[in-house]
Amino acid sequence: MPNISKLNDVVSQVRRDIVRMVHANNSGHPGGSLGCTEFLTALYFHVMNHNTNFSMDAKGEDIFFLSNGHISPVFYSVLARSGYFDVAELATFRKLNSRLQGHPTTHEGLEGIRMASGSLGQGLSNAIGAALSKKLNKDDGLVYSLHGDGELQEGQCWEAFMYAAGKKVDNIIATIDYNKKQIDGSIDDVLPMGNLTAKLEAFDWIVLDEFQGNDIEAVINTLARAKELSGHGKPVVIIMHTEMGNGVDYMMGTHKWHGSAPNDEQLASALAQNLETLGDY
Repeated sequence: MPNISKLNDVVSQVRRDIVRMVHANNSGHPGGSLGCTEFLTALYFHVMNHNTNFSMDAKGEDIFFLSNGHISPVFYSVLARSGYFDVAELATFRKLNSRLQGHPTTHEGLEGIRMASGSLGQGLSNAIGAALSKKLNKDDGLVYSLHGDGELQEGQCWEAFMYAAGKKVDNIIATIDYNKKQIDGSIDDVLPMGNLTAKLEAFDWIVLDEFQGNDIEAVINTLARAKELSGHGKPVVIIMHTEMGNGVDYMMGTHKWHGSAPNDEQLASALAQNLETLGDY
């Protein structure tokens, strides 16, 4: 059984990392990062079978692809806190010659990163390729991916949804961060998604929806259910309802913190709302 209290301690520390990283460089994307903190913490600290002795092959492991790469602060923090690289490296976020750029890249060899994800809409295609590779190699590992809801406005996503179902890629679990906000405002104002569940079911995916992505126990239970449904001829997708900026009161309920950095006073407020648990960098 997972120790929910300890996992929530990690969540609190990851939130601190996110706001400090973005504040230090006055640049980055805190809103979506904070909204997905519980999900990535659950994935890396409890759900996935993964090895911090990183290799691109990932034989016998579960692997993860971050498609909405702008939420790199949460990804870098979780990778460092789970042992892929030194936590002190978080202090180099977005600096010149750093391995921790605003969007993850592969050319600097940062442990845990398997694709560059600066351009939205491409993550599912990459994840499907990895899942097919595992099938060809008779590897039982699962492939996980995370996508923004606004990202689904990209046509490539729907080509990938169609392909995965048509080719019975049933060793992939895709999760959509459905916070209903993107950089220019609400999803409904920019380009409404309509009935997302019905669309994904029409594309012949198994759909798990209506769960609270900012409740780490709910995340763990839903991912466990997704694993049970894998391997039965259809890919699985989770629609995860989150709050952008979760855990920092003044960032919640608005899209304005999608890509804005807190000032000194706002940083202090955010840190006070999330107590240090593992040691800042």
